[in-house]
Amino acid sequence: MRTDNERESSNIEDRRGSEGGGGGFSLGGGRNLGLGTIVVAFVASWALGMNPMTVLSLLSGGGAPQSQSAPSSKPLANDVDARFVSVVLADTEDVWRDIFKQAGSQYREPKLVLFSGQTPTACGTGQAAMGPFYCPGDEKVYIDLRFYQELRDRYKAPGDFAQAYVIAHEVGHHVQNLLGTSGKVDAMRGRTSEAQQNQLSVRLELQADCYAGVWANHAQKMRNIIEAGDIDEAMTAAAAVGDDSIQMAARGTVVPESFTHGSAAQRTHWFHSGFQSGDLNQCNTFAQGGL
Repeated sequence: MRTDNERESSNIEDRRGSEGGGGGFSLGGGRNLGLGTIVVAFVASWALGMNPMTVLSLLSGGGAPQSQSAPSSKPLANDVDARFVSVVLADTEDVWRDIFKQAGSQYREPKLVLFSGQTPTACGTGQAAMGPFYCPGDEKVYIDLRFYQELRDRYKAPGDFAQAYVIAHEVGHHVQNLLGTSGKVDAMRGRTSEAQQNQLSVRLELQADCYAGVWANHAQKMRNIIEAGDIDEAMTAAAAVGDDSIQMAARGTVVPESFTHGSAAQRTHWFHSGFQSGDLNQCNTFAQGGL
């Protein structure tokens, strides 16, 4: 991925090294939407017959949403990893600002928070074990950069564009929040069964994958950022964090009805669909047969 001489975003908060505060990780109304999943939650969910997301909440204490903030600063100028994240975020800002403008609307930029271990959010205490996530309550993307090492070593998905995909996916959740999609899904959750809630979650995640592909399409047209092998890196990452891939690695068994993010095939399909079309209208995962 070409990032030389690209601008950096000013919407970065660096909380690494600060105390994150206590409390549970809330998955309620202001539910964090994460890319990663704790393996033990899947194992426990099969044993208990529960939704993995419910188990995650119980494991972390299930505390109420919090709004306190942690000390933050700007990343150091020589911090290569932070600079990369800042450049990718800046690129998403430019792309989505242009897309929203063409639609006669205005894009509101999210903040991106770098943290270590845990940090307070408007959705509860964010845990690094959850992987990167977006909190609609404060419109911020949260990431512990050590996740990238896990993505490379544990999920076998190395590469800078795989890392960019992660950020673009979480920004995709921000776009859903701005468009009202997330709110509609949250409202529907209270009127559906657990299986239907899982399906809604899957459709929301797959749409964020598609939006990540839309970003890649427009970023390539605007700045020619994509190098040979980049799209393969993103597809590998999308497949690696598919529910079936994670479940198979954890237990050697796949339980489709417990999926909350989508299968490897679904995630790669929707990212590729967004990348090929560059059109938000092609990302309607909620349509009949949309999966």
